[in-house]
Amino acid sequence: MEHHKLDSIDLRILAELQANGRITNVELSRRAKITAPPCLRRMRALEKAGYIRGYHADLDPKLLGFEVQGFVFVGLNSQAEADLKRFEEQVRSWPQVRECHMLSGEVDFLLKCVAKDLSAFQSFVTDTLTAAKNVASVKSSLVIHPTKTEPGIPLEIR
Repeated sequence: MEHHKLDSIDLRILAELQANGRITNVELSRRAKITAPPCLRRMRALEKAGYIRGYHADLDPKLLGFEVQGFVFVGLNSQAEADLKRFEEQVRSWPQVRECHMLSGEVDFLLKCVAKDLSAFQSFVTDTLTAAKNVASVKSSLVIHPTKTEPGIPLEIR
């Protein structure tokens, strides 16, 4: 499936799956305004082409004991390709880091982190992150409350 050949049915399927990954194929086909067999074929083709990267449950962090969410801005001593890759590999091993984005500008990386409590967050930042090789600066901000957490991307259905 070519990236530029998505039609309105494909976009409808993607929008519905993005809103509810557990929707049945029958319901999805009804909303996409096609029958179930071609709907399933299109969905599989969208998965194979990489438009759909996976299906995930949206868990409540507080109910699972993660009271703190924070963003950490990380500056490195060296931005050599090998050093950037080494830092990215290290970040992948830290379960507290839920997202990692390499940035342009003053800061090299933005990390979205979770922790059971403030003490655990502080310990991760000071004992693990700040102590990591090549880390020059670390600034963190705690989330007071999320105002919007909209997953995915805005899809415009033609």
